[in-house]
Amino acid sequence: MAAKTPRKKTASKTASKTASTAPRKPRRKKAEPSSRGLTPAEVASEAHAPAPELVQGLLEDGAQVLGQYRDPLGGHTVVFAALPIDKVEPTPYQRDVSEPHVKRLASAMERLDRFLDPIIAIRKEGRYWTPNGNHRLQASKLLGARTIMALVLPEEDVAYQILALNTEKAHNLKERSLEVIRMLRGLTGARTGREVDFGHLFEEPAFLTLGAAYEKRPRFSGGAYQPFVKRAESFLPLPLTEALAEREARADRLLELDDAVGHVVEGLKARGLQSPYLKNFVVARINFLRFKKEGPVEFDPTVTKLLAAARRFNLDKVDREDIGRMSGPLLGGEETE
Repeated sequence: MAAKTPRKKTASKTASKTASTAPRKPRRKKAEPSSRGLTPAEVASEAHAPAPELVQGLLEDGAQVLGQYRDPLGGHTVVFAALPIDKVEPTPYQRDVSEPHVKRLASAMERLDRFLDPIIAIRKEGRYWTPNGNHRLQASKLLGARTIMALVLPEEDVAYQILALNTEKAHNLKERSLEVIRMLRGLTGARTGREVDFGHLFEEPAFLTLGAAYEKRPRFSGGAYQPFVKRAESFLPLPLTEALAEREARADRLLELDDAVGHVVEGLKARGLQSPYLKNFVVARINFLRFKKEGPVEFDPTVTKLLAAARRFNLDKVDREDIGRMSGPLLGGEETE
């Protein structure tokens, strides 16, 4: 009987290791050169002309159509046009512009005396939304421009492809999350369907909950909570209105947890521990999911357990070395050897 025990443990370890190993995505194969998309002649072909109503609408708006072509990758119709700048605005879902970036961009454009990078635009009720180009738009307005060059796309859904299209300035977590929750708000009432049906627009379900939290608390430390929120979230099979209400409720739970964690952080500071990483340290310490590498994770039970752990957090069991190992040297106080 004693000889069988080690074999059982070994088999159990092997099974656990196999179960916890996530299947790897197949490595993307390098495409053959010149194997995809249209030839230059096909790009210039007029076989897929834009809808007459789009061209007519552009002219009625005071815009000028300068040309048209087919996108070289997917063959979609694109209209190159000069738009009256006062009729162009960002989509309602976008992050706020960075004023320093706008000023730097305006300064560069003024030095070059050129505008060489058209924005993307979608015509909507006599106005033009740009999901990609808001900083260029604001820089042009800062310079007093009357016209802005745009690639006008006939598909209105492109206005929701913000995260994929907006590459002019890198997003941080707060910006990505705010854009996604604003998108959900914009879709609610305007579209039918469930949240899960629009997952390709939102990219990650965690962005929705974090975005709702950022709206309620702009200085929310979302990065500290993202690791467990990402594991605990999924797109909801609820109608958009109900899904938005659920995201609001989950944001409230996160902020409740943030308050409890903040109380712990203040306690650590009162004991002379100073570090910009204190909140991350506390969240990592109470995050039981770091020991749970597999199996389903649900949002509400997870937050409930984390909240309980934060409220019973023992300050006496934390020393300077614990935080130092995570975040580097502490600020203030005496140096430890």
